[in-house]
Amino acid sequence: MALLALRLGNHLLPAPNDRRLRCCRRSRSRSRSFVVASSAVKAPRGGGAAAVVWFKHDLRVDDHPGLSAAVAEPRRPVVPLYVFDRRILAGYSDTMLELLLFALEDLKMVLKSQESDLLIGLGNAEDVVLKLVNEVQAGLIYTEEEVEYRVRNVLANVESSLSNASFAWGNPPEIVFWNASLYDYKNLRELSTSHNQFLKEKLPMTTPLAAPSLPALNVEIKTGSLPTLEELKVFLKESLRSEDNWVPIKSTSARSILKKTLSQIKVKSGAASSDSNRGEDIIAFSGRSGRKIRDSMFASESSVDVRGGTEITLDALAAYLKYLEGTGKANWQELHDKVRLTETRDGASFCTLFGTALQLGVLSRRRVYHEAIQYERDRNAGFISPFGYSTPTVTAAVDAICSMEWYWLLALKSQVCIEGNHPVRIWKWKGHLIQQYTSVGHEGPAVLLVHGFGASLQHFRDNIGGIADQGCRVWALTLLGFGKSEKPNINYTELLWSELLRDFIVDVVREPVHLVGNSIGGYICAITAGLWPSLARSLILLNTAGSVVPSYSFVPLSEEGRTSWLSRLQARLVLLFLRSRAGSILKEYYPTRTERVDKPLVDEIIRASYDPGAATVIESIFSFNLSIPLNFLFDSFGGKILFVQGMKDPLTNSNQFVSMLRKHCSKVHIRELDAGHAPHDEVPDGVNSLLCEWTKETDAKPAMEKFETV
Repeated sequence: MALLALRLGNHLLPAPNDRRLRCCRRSRSRSRSFVVASSAVKAPRGGGAAAVVWFKHDLRVDDHPGLSAAVAEPRRPVVPLYVFDRRILAGYSDTMLELLLFALEDLKMVLKSQESDLLIGLGNAEDVVLKLVNEVQAGLIYTEEEVEYRVRNVLANVESSLSNASFAWGNPPEIVFWNASLYDYKNLRELSTSHNQFLKEKLPMTTPLAAPSLPALNVEIKTGSLPTLEELKVFLKESLRSEDNWVPIKSTSARSILKKTLSQIKVKSGAASSDSNRGEDIIAFSGRSGRKIRDSMFASESSVDVRGGTEITLDALAAYLKYLEGTGKANWQELHDKVRLTETRDGASFCTLFGTALQLGVLSRRRVYHEAIQYERDRNAGFISPFGYSTPTVTAAVDAICSMEWYWLLALKSQVCIEGNHPVRIWKWKGHLIQQYTSVGHEGPAVLLVHGFGASLQHFRDNIGGIADQGCRVWALTLLGFGKSEKPNINYTELLWSELLRDFIVDVVREPVHLVGNSIGGYICAITAGLWPSLARSLILLNTAGSVVPSYSFVPLSEEGRTSWLSRLQARLVLLFLRSRAGSILKEYYPTRTERVDKPLVDEIIRASYDPGAATVIESIFSFNLSIPLNFLFDSFGGKILFVQGMKDPLTNSNQFVSMLRKHCSKVHIRELDAGHAPHDEVPDGVNSLLCEWTKETDAKPAMEKFETV
């Protein structure tokens, strides 16, 4: 009987040091096991019963602890499975879907070479897995541990489906969760959340596992075939619910929309940034050679993501690491051309070229680390210098992998250690971990809180619950580059963060929100509302960054060039200054209630300053261009706007700023408070009441009689 009927005429129809093995929490009548990988594999119970290996973000046979554990019992049938579940694929761009299909095609080919195969499911994972378990009488399901909230919910649904089902042969199958950690840690709960302290512990590195030999797939089921890209896009489109009808607005960049808006209202724009024409630049660059690479590592000449399976990607990694050596191979030379094109800042090329492969799990992080270190040893007669690596590409690869591993460990720790007063969730944006976001409240207007530079969602510690208690549904997130969120080696700009907010509203909140932002977070909210007005019910700015430009006729768009040694030096000096004086600096921003600057607030800011990538984020301060006028964004938005200003803000001439708003921004409502730069945290009760009153009045009435109109 077929696992999956794939039909496009009507609908796509799914069928109704590994030394430690620990049994963890129980889900109803079924146990949940966990395999932590290092070297040797010991499988849990299951005997000769079939083992399903459910691939998700681990599309490889190399260094795959779950697969190694599954084949450890010689008599056990092993059934590899991949499920196209719209919840797991949510947020994937067309390019990402294409690269996913490349990786799956290669994985299927590798498995077939060992007389096995990859079964293909299309639909809800709980339905596909349950049907497959019954067909092969599976006693075990191996799958990788996940940290993203949405995917963890999918896993929970699969667990529940299996627990509630009855099986002719007895007990439900046991789910075994595995991971391939780079560090050989003993207790996740005891891991320090301070990266500085973590490095001092000098945990040993684990060794990647060799690809195992698989048994032949001797089961009487059809394995199914991979859909084409167009078929997959049709499936995902047909799977959309009514609340997902915003998804298409994610396909256009903030810069493109901004330039189009400027042209429509006949306002001139300045020079576009380097990434605004990135696609055209890449095509032009690639096309100059006039060469068609036979065994290209890329899907197209314009692509900068290495595509394919483990073999292709390992070859690309070798070419990357040996960049300084030169090459006579055409495909290696092609990759070297892409390195020069994507190295917009020191080390940035690695994540650009290999980020998708790592996200899909074509390569494990520890395999990349092992290959980079092995190459470094080969160059240096078996030694590793304590003064740094000998090539910039080795440095880029090792730094990126260790950074990714750190944030993954923080995310994994957050699943077992309760932090704060609100539920902690994790979201992946473009492959990067957003740690954390929270959602509180079950009814009322939807409110999204956005923090300022250097802060995190904890800065709304007394706002999230306070606003929810007054009848709102409150969302808050920690932006990429701040708090415990990942800090990748990329260019951080206001437009980047505005796209993050757009995607969070579309993918996570899934309805229009009242956008509330403080400082630079307010400016980002204004950009988001100005470029995508349908996403915002209203705009609330708390001591926002940005300026008012009377009668603007020119809006400069900043150039995003390569960072200089001076900006990198300045960033490190700023970090040193921040760590030494964080408390006293913050007290200047809380002039009426300095006691609000307590130890937890200061400690988290200092903790984040030691995270890998923190200096890169600080560098962005020196390239910020807050030149898009607030009044231009307000006009583009066209909705209701509340401006809350702490009049004792040491960073702003509040009287002059408010005067400019009154004079040049029509229909903006203003409230002046006796507070500093962060009124929401300095006088939270007053701000909470103000915001709740505003959101309810905005949703209820077209006019806002209770608020002053400029």
